[in-house]
Amino acid sequence: MQFTDLKAQYAVLKTSIDARIQRVLDHGQYIMGPEVREMEDALAAHTGAPHCVAVASGTEALLIALMAIGLKPGDEVITTPFTFAATAEVIVLLGGKPVYVDIEPDTCNIDARWIEARITPRTRAIMPVSLYGQVADMDEINVVAARHGLVVIEDAAQSFGATYRDRKSCNLSTIACTSFFPSKPLGCYGDGGALFSNDDSIAQAAREIRVHGQSGRYQHTRVGVGGRMDTLQCAVVLAKLERFGWEIERRKALGERYGRLIRATGAPVQLLAVRPDRDCVWAQYTVMVDDRPRVQAALQAAGIPTAVHYPKPLHHQPAYATDCCPDCNPHSIRAAQRVLSLPMSADLSEADQDRVVQALAAAVAARPA
Repeated sequence: MQFTDLKAQYAVLKTSIDARIQRVLDHGQYIMGPEVREMEDALAAHTGAPHCVAVASGTEALLIALMAIGLKPGDEVITTPFTFAATAEVIVLLGGKPVYVDIEPDTCNIDARWIEARITPRTRAIMPVSLYGQVADMDEINVVAARHGLVVIEDAAQSFGATYRDRKSCNLSTIACTSFFPSKPLGCYGDGGALFSNDDSIAQAAREIRVHGQSGRYQHTRVGVGGRMDTLQCAVVLAKLERFGWEIERRKALGERYGRLIRATGAPVQLLAVRPDRDCVWAQYTVMVDDRPRVQAALQAAGIPTAVHYPKPLHHQPAYATDCCPDCNPHSIRAAQRVLSLPMSADLSEADQDRVVQALAAAVAARPA
């Protein structure tokens, strides 16, 4: 069983993917070829965002977003400690300071109720993470940001295709950033990402920053990076878009089915809550269990691959701990001890899903040796 079955996806899309790649090989424009703009237009149309800027990775999208708003050393960015390191990494790279707000214990997304209390005169932006494929409380966050003149950057690396109050992730705030890492809901065959914005000047800044700060050839009007997305990777995304609508519906259906099956076993497994005003595209299908190492080992012995997203909150990571006390953010600490991600992809079969649930129920029910 595959944790993320990219082989099955390729088998279905092989003709389209091969044709798209061959077209790039034929025209030979491997950097900023026509597929780049075609993909940007398609993704902007999908989200409804006025601007989409293709970049080299989801991390690069976050970095360029902070550069585009002019983040300076000493500036603060409010975010969650329960996320992949890239969220804080880009802040620290620019000399900024991550300021952590704890998560909701039932969704694992940032708790919007506590954001305003962490705002200081040095706060420049709020960066909520749409974790596991479910959008955070973006409207509430936007209200707080507007009251204090802050920019909101949605870290949507895991939520492309998700819906929040009848609007799409990546079109819910001034800036959004997503990833096309192969295992994401919409993935390429390497690194890739995109930045979305409803602000013309920020979008223009992002376009210039991704090509070493050039406003024209050899005209460097700002400091930039080499942040372009390869034409070949854009071609793969374009091919995958043909089936993306079906894949998102399938992911949601599989997520609901996982929940029904796990509840039916009566096993002591905590499911993540999905708020009624949004959906979840399940970039990872994550549950919470006690005694995770033992449960994970039992699943491995049964041939079930698992992963942990994420085993340590950022304020416990030496590179990103800032001045936050070790005991702060207790919900994030607790989640890091208990989260366990199960196999999930649009091509996961129901028979394999049944196997996963049966093995999980047996593992959590077993007495420790």
